[in-house]
Amino acid sequence: MAIQNTTLRYGGVTKFFHWLTALLILALIALGLFAEDLPYETQAQLTQKAWFFSVHKTMGVAVFFVALLRIIWAISQPKPGLLNADKQLESWLAETVHWVLYASLVIVPLAGWISHAAASGFAPIWWPLGQGLPFIPKSEAIEHAFGTLHVIAGKVLIGALILHVAGALKHHFIDRDSTLRRMLPGEPAIGPVPAQHHSKAPVAAAVVIWLVTLAIGFGLGVMGGEGRSEAAQAPALEQASSEWTVQDGTIGIAVSQFGSTVEGSFADWTSSISFDETVPIGKAGEVTTTLSIPSLSLGSVTDQAMGPDFFNAEGFPTATFQADINVASDSYVADGTLTIKDQSVPVSLPFTLQVNENTAQMRGTTTLDRRDFAIGQSVTDEATLGFTVTIDISLTATR
Repeated sequence: MAIQNTTLRYGGVTKFFHWLTALLILALIALGLFAEDLPYETQAQLTQKAWFFSVHKTMGVAVFFVALLRIIWAISQPKPGLLNADKQLESWLAETVHWVLYASLVIVPLAGWISHAAASGFAPIWWPLGQGLPFIPKSEAIEHAFGTLHVIAGKVLIGALILHVAGALKHHFIDRDSTLRRMLPGEPAIGPVPAQHHSKAPVAAAVVIWLVTLAIGFGLGVMGGEGRSEAAQAPALEQASSEWTVQDGTIGIAVSQFGSTVEGSFADWTSSISFDETVPIGKAGEVTTTLSIPSLSLGSVTDQAMGPDFFNAEGFPTATFQADINVASDSYVADGTLTIKDQSVPVSLPFTLQVNENTAQMRGTTTLDRRDFAIGQSVTDEATLGFTVTIDISLTATR
């Protein structure tokens, strides 16, 4: 069997790429659908779901590179003529599906890869080059937009694949020509090839199909992301009366899941602060901070974090930190109690403070053990979900 294509036959390299791609795509579709339906209520279920998604993602990256090699090889080779070129409608449909498939082999895995790179945590890709991509920031909006595109484009891929297989079977069983056989091992007899009608119409049709797919995918992704953002801001907390009013700031958390750091933050929180910067040592004030648990954004595991075994946002929609602000010789610390769900735990938050007349800038970091708050009790393996949670707070307040 010849290695390269001719105007009549496909070579060995083309056949290898064709069947390798087909095997990978079919396996990816099955893995994706299977993993999506798996539950994740217990540690064992979560580990199993993540494992199957990691296989899916790793194979998806492999498909992306195989597709690039296949396209490069196809460009460098002569294309065997269509055996049904005398049937213009059929040949137009066949070439259109062919171009849609080629594009899908790049768009579908790339969209999934970008979504993964923009997300925080869950189901890593098994390769040594990291989980990110150049120029792709960690962003829930990007994650959701490209994740939705991955799903929509995947449906287009499945549809084109069904048409491709149906066409091959029609050629084999109804037309009884060698279209399918010449993609199999060996060199079957091939009759005269009819005159070919070269046209840009199939390419144009494929471009239109993908433009519509991209518009629908990104449109649904953006609308879905906006809906999630609106949901994350509810219920809105009432502003607390305070000697110092917070103008801006963030309360962020970070935890390790499957060896990757997952970072998030609360969109809705309020603080009541009393503080006298003239106190040289000892108690200088008090702070009460209330957080809206449903406003937490935690990457790809946000929905899981809201569940009953974790924050139980439905049953306990707020968390509260009440503390005294104490001045040491050269530092500050907020010593108090943090209440999450129905668990109250003593917490110390060391922080730095800069006061310029009526404006104060604060930055503090501490660590907690999620088990102290009965968060993720079913996940007892630290490699699956880390016990330590890092809390990072920064804010600017005015008197």
